[in-house]
Amino acid sequence: MRLFAIGDIHGCATALDTILAAISLRTGDRIVGLGDYINKGPESKAVIDRLIQLFDHGVLVPLLGNHELKLLAAAKQGQTQTPADVLVDQQTLASYAEPTQTGSLACIPEGHWRFVQDHCLNWLATENHIFVHANLKADQPLTAQPDTALFWEKFDQPQPHQSGKIMVCGHTPQRNGQPVNLGHAICLDTAACEGHWLTCLEVYSGGIWQANQHRDLKQSNIRDFYRKTASAPSAVTEASSQSGAEAGGGAATEELVLV
Repeated sequence: MRLFAIGDIHGCATALDTILAAISLRTGDRIVGLGDYINKGPESKAVIDRLIQLFDHGVLVPLLGNHELKLLAAAKQGQTQTPADVLVDQQTLASYAEPTQTGSLACIPEGHWRFVQDHCLNWLATENHIFVHANLKADQPLTAQPDTALFWEKFDQPQPHQSGKIMVCGHTPQRNGQPVNLGHAICLDTAACEGHWLTCLEVYSGGIWQANQHRDLKQSNIRDFYRKTASAPSAVTEASSQSGAEAGGGAATEELVLV
């Protein structure tokens, strides 16, 4: 079993398909989607279509992002689009519309609403990792995390979580196209929707795949991006080193705790 995490897709289905082809999924593999599947990019409908296929085959564990929360909020209150308050952008709505239609929330199929509302989780915990869209409060247990941290807080030198687990998140775009690895925390949002890269991490080996909307592909390892920080305790080593130990010790089949 391999365990992958994919950063913010933001409507970049071409980049997503390029990564899926590159990693060549095997029986037992799982993918954690870190949220923000829609908005900003041109192919939100195609992204959700692909994610639903993966979910239906038992491959995907999808997390909520703040842009999925915006979609749900728009459905609840009806969308009033003004320059200061756009919950669902026009590119997203247009991706759902037929050529002769004007995009609207009514164009979004029931299955897509159900996927976002019923199947996307707030966070995912494994033996050694916590997957979340945005961030964590370091001194609070997972069950007490506020929504502001889970969905909105920026990745700004986060402290190690009290659990001792490595946080894997997205949300804060790294416009140099490179993931951040602090040892105790990893950010995989590499600004795919801004012409940069969509990033996929294989948690146990540390392998990194990155693709863009031109179908360019490159590979590396999360250890290549390690930054030692003063806030990290000496017991926290590079995430890739811990991941390798997990795989070697049989923890590659560690239980997924879904919340």
